[in-house]
Amino acid sequence: MSLLNSLGVAGTGMRAQGLRLNITASNMANAETISSSIDQTYKAREPVFSAMYDESRKQPHSVGVEMKGVVESQAPLRKEYRPNHPMANEEGYIFLPNVNVIEEMANMISAQRSYQSNVEVFNASKQMLMRTLTMGQ
Repeated sequence: MSLLNSLGVAGTGMRAQGLRLNITASNMANAETISSSIDQTYKAREPVFSAMYDESRKQPHSVGVEMKGVVESQAPLRKEYRPNHPMANEEGYIFLPNVNVIEEMANMISAQRSYQSNVEVFNASKQMLMRTLTMGQ
């Protein structure tokens, strides 16, 4: 892999972690939204990533990461009995999202650290390229 390819790989990693952070922020922002029906309740979202491969070579190798999509969590929604709440259904229940704020905080920290690692790879590759360019001076 050339140094130029490492810049691209680190760039796709930064983009992926930025998307992951946006999804985490959306989950945390909606963690306490209330609904009167299961169908209208916010469901936690999770990104799905996949390695991108360069198939043009004899030995395919990874050239980065891409987001394949976003899936909704299959964890059960929270249901609370609050008959006096204005959003309660006919049975007196309200529905809350299946967002676990502690897990989302861990995802946020993980995304931040992964992003920072990719920044360090990008900067190291850039520095090595600059040194290579100045070798002939």
